Amino acid sequence: MTSVNMHTNPRHLRDHSIPPVISVICPVYNEEKYITKLLELFTKSQPANKELIIVDGGSTDATLKIFRSWEIGESEISLIHNPSRYVSFALNKAIEKARGEIIVRLDAHTSYAEDYFEAILAVFSRTGADIVGGPTRTAYLDSMQEAIAYAICTPFAIGNSRVHQLGYEGYTDSVTFGSWKRKMFSTTGLFDESLKRNQDDEFHYRARSLGFSIYQSPDIKLYYYPRNSLNRLFRQYYEYGLYKPLVLKKVNSGLQLRHLIPAVFVLYLFSLFIAVAYIFWLIPLGLYLLAGAFYTLRSHKRIAVLVRLFFVYPAIHLAYGLGFLAGLRKAL
Repeated sequence: MTSVNMHTNPRHLRDHSIPPVISVICPVYNEEKYITKLLELFTKSQPANKELIIVDGGSTDATLKIFRSWEIGESEISLIHNPSRYVSFALNKAIEKARGEIIVRLDAHTSYAEDYFEAILAVFSRTGADIVGGPTRTAYLDSMQEAIAYAICTPFAIGNSRVHQLGYEGYTDSVTFGSWKRKMFSTTGLFDESLKRNQDDEFHYRARSLGFSIYQSPDIKLYYYPRNSLNRLFRQYYEYGLYKPLVLKKVNSGLQLRHLIPAVFVLYLFSLFIAVAYIFWLIPLGLYLLAGAFYTLRSHKRIAVLVRLFFVYPAIHLAYGLGFLAGLRKAL
């Protein structure tokens, strides 16, 4: 583990005996397009009493060059190298180094409101929750990304998950990225390093099973940029499905009907090869295509987005379902 002190002026050095209010942690890998925005958010936002821990998974682009050249002002920014690359390892390394009472996870591919950290502190203060976060607002740069951004916020694509309900405020089972009270880790332990995906869900399910509370507030504003191609989307949701059975095996209280439906749908599609001669067996497929068309047209998007959106829904469902079935074999 390597720490890089970015201070160049003695007056910028802080008394390390005084812990910061917030430790902001962020795994990165080849983020040259996003790292400057991330550093600007950290240095310009309040409160001033905070630290940023960047965990790099072996970037080969200009990420580290930009990082090392950054003027940090009165705040502290440090770097940890993560040879394992996976997010769960990165989070654990950062948490072990963090000195704040509150630990806030950032994602480099996400934009944040200027008051993001202040809103987090306010929600902690008024709710007394152990973990807080905001809903997943989305942003996009092209037609495919716009279609994906819209789809992942609809119940047809992802079910009744509260992280995509922008107006929901209250206690929940998981939040986007999350901010945590440091003291809870002495009871929960850290993130499961065997999970390439879904490590956030597993940790939050585990925390709830141990009596810790999770609160979602729309006052905490973040804007997630989803994948921008069907191929990358498919790989992402396949991995989500692949690791979900392992998560549910560890903490079965997290099981929801929405986790099972895509796998049942995939099994139904496989059954068509056997029962294709029975016309009535095609009825569920016809209803699915009608539902996809309905939710596509309901978006009222321009034609370039509508065409892509119609294919995004089955890509999500097939990828997650296939991944879940593959993961189920490993978990059993």
